[in-house]
Amino acid sequence: MSRGDETRADATRSLHTRHRYPAEIITHCVWLYYRFALSLRDVAELMLARGIVVSHETIHTWCANRAARRGCR
Repeated sequence: MSRGDETRADATRSLHTRHRYPAEIITHCVWLYYRFALSLRDVAELMLARGIVVSHETIHTWCANRAARRGCR
């Protein structure tokens, strides 16, 4: 892992410090939702197939928070 990757990973973790799920899970769900234009329920189903139980409402909150931080609303 290069120095830039370590810094980016630290920044991602700091954004999700008080969440129930690890930062990697949150980031992956948000990435799936925006990258492939899936519904929130589709993302929740994909995560369930991987053994991670997360509701579509939780994914919606994560995506809304990311959009607000990026100024996409």
